[in-house]
Amino acid sequence: MAAISASMVKELRERTGLGMMECKKALNEADGDVEVAIENLRKASGLKAAKKAGRTAADGVVSVKVADDNSYAVVLEVNSETDFVARDEGFLAFVSKVLDKAFADKQSDVAALMSGELEGDREALVQKIGENITVRRAAVVEGGVVDGYVHSNNRIAVVTQLQGGGDAELARDVAMHVAAVNPQVINPDDMPAELVEKEKEIIKAQPDMEGKPAEIVEKMMMGRINKFLKEGSLVEQPFVKNPEIKVGKLAADAGATIQSFVRFEVGEGIEKETVDFAEEVAAQVKASSKG
Repeated sequence: MAAISASMVKELRERTGLGMMECKKALNEADGDVEVAIENLRKASGLKAAKKAGRTAADGVVSVKVADDNSYAVVLEVNSETDFVARDEGFLAFVSKVLDKAFADKQSDVAALMSGELEGDREALVQKIGENITVRRAAVVEGGVVDGYVHSNNRIAVVTQLQGGGDAELARDVAMHVAAVNPQVINPDDMPAELVEKEKEIIKAQPDMEGKPAEIVEKMMMGRINKFLKEGSLVEQPFVKNPEIKVGKLAADAGATIQSFVRFEVGEGIEKETVDFAEEVAAQVKASSKG
């Protein structure tokens, strides 16, 4: 069985809001897997979806550049090891140079983008600053009406694409909404089938389903699935600047449909190892005492 550390319990508590002993028990039952523990807790207690893990492997910035005619845009993520470097003028100048090149070439392939002079610039910056600098990803969105939004701390950037109508201001408003609310998909029908099936399993296993006739369980489950789909779908979400109207209706009123969106958040999807030095020292002392 995996050893359950205090940092694991702390993460589970922060993500679920549950008590320490309940979290420790759930981690023991899940053999130390936080995600499995969360899923089991949702099945057992009806716990709502937990917060996403906050630990990320990289700091850095995201950035957007939009064509003057709003026909295309580029969104870019460049990573550093610390937020201190992410604010450094030299680092930000490098990010701007990479963004300009990706924009000029309409290039989303990072290897191709960095194959020439920019790689030399990156290596020189690494030598100067003393931290690893990585151009992680880029995306190009082209066609229709395109605009973007970068959150004020340069940690979240979004580009949205409209078809059939609308203007740059609407595309920017939708991008701002996506930055704030983080929808999973545009339309409910776009939700991956495996996510829907997993959610159904969790709902069926919740305590208030126990002992009910199958048809009642199915009816209750579908109601909750429909709510899950609406909450995760951009067009069904209340618009952040005016919750009285849904984002899909906002676009439709302008004669537009939302074709696509790209949302980059610094470091998302990568977790960096966090070392609890007190725990590490205690473990080493314990091990040496046994020897």
